Amino acid sequence: MVSLKPIRRSKLRILIGKKVYRLKRYGEWLFDGKKYARKIVDDKLPFIIKKHRTPLLRQLKDVDMQLQRNKIINLQIAVKRLHKVIIEPGETFSYWRLIGNTTKRKGYVEGMILHYGKVTVGTGGGLCQLSNLIYWITLHTPLIVTERYRHSYDVFPDSRRSQPFGSGATCAYNYLDLQIKNETHTPYQLNVYLTDTHLNGEWRSIALATRTYKIYEKDHHFTRELWGGYVRHNSIFRKVYDADGNQIDDEFVTENHAITMYEPFLTYEGE
Repeated sequence: MVSLKPIRRSKLRILIGKKVYRLKRYGEWLFDGKKYARKIVDDKLPFIIKKHRTPLLRQLKDVDMQLQRNKIINLQIAVKRLHKVIIEPGETFSYWRLIGNTTKRKGYVEGMILHYGKVTVGTGGGLCQLSNLIYWITLHTPLIVTERYRHSYDVFPDSRRSQPFGSGATCAYNYLDLQIKNETHTPYQLNVYLTDTHLNGEWRSIALATRTYKIYEKDHHFTRELWGGYVRHNSIFRKVYDADGNQIDDEFVTENHAITMYEPFLTYEGE
């Protein structure tokens, strides 16, 4: 059983740690031997493998809606760096290598970020919605997630959740990356774009899907910790089906453990 406890670090320790991890990532991008996806193709590949969308605006407890509107600005900038990118066989998609740093010079504005379990603001905030979406649709494809980070804190209680807890991917430039490798024999294309109300994403390919997937969770529960708080746990699995709808596999995907920032057994209204 995993037992978590909030970690308190000084601002100086956090600043130095961030710089060290960023430098380490820059070195990996240069010398790790991976072939990173970078080609953008204007024409969409013909077959949709998986698509999904998430609402752009969501009322969150004690969070200024202006941060949600700022998030839309940040998403509009980021998706331009990812839309229609091709992952050829053997290539690796790196979320941050394609997007780059989220600076004011590029037009990014202050949005909501989660920092050690607290809601705060930062330039480029809100892009976790994009990494969450890409991770979710990737779990419904043969593409392999080679790097993904779970949220260490569960900040908001569930409200009309349609996906299992822990089925997203947190991100922070550039050390908390989302990387996906194409180990198939066919290219895949990521399409991400905004409408007036939703963030949309889809994986496309040059051939019809021969497998479909159903993502589900097991052993979802909360534990009361000795330090007084709660930790939320579950495991994510996916059932694999062939083209005729026959189940051919049941795969473990990941497990999640997150410190909850709310009382898990209370009923919340208006979230």
